[in-house]
Amino acid sequence: MITMLYRICALLLIMGVAAPTIANDSPEQPVRYNHRFHTEDMGFGCLDCHQNAESHEKAMIPNIEMCGTCHIDEEAENSEVRKVAEYVASGTPIPWQEIHTVPDFVYFTHRRHVTLGKIECQVCHGEVSEMETPFISTAVNMDMEWCMECHEQREVTNDCVSCHR
Repeated sequence: MITMLYRICALLLIMGVAAPTIANDSPEQPVRYNHRFHTEDMGFGCLDCHQNAESHEKAMIPNIEMCGTCHIDEEAENSEVRKVAEYVASGTPIPWQEIHTVPDFVYFTHRRHVTLGKIECQVCHGEVSEMETPFISTAVNMDMEWCMECHEQREVTNDCVSCHR
């Protein structure tokens, strides 16, 4: 059974299909979200807005429920703040384009990496606190080789069934 699993993993590697992919090459985001302002000026940390990262498979992308606690002024001087306030007022979720994705056959959980592995967000997502725009691409090429190298450095398993289910 194990031999068969290793053969399948080897075949996937050879075919080049075992690497995570980016949702879009260069999507346009609906709001020009400024991470730097929110982290430096407002003092938010990653987990203040991406709360599910500590306890769930996916880290939530904040939306009108969270953004609406501050952004309610539809007459705001800043056009991006106005956009958010309009989404909030209409009850329409902000249609963020998801950037960090993995294929369906890859099992990845933020909880395992953030809480159990104590990996800082910047390792995978780069220096987000310096970004003045939302993500339009990943900070690093999160392919299988990159993941396996990280696992080797941290001395955690690279067994195929750990990530491929």
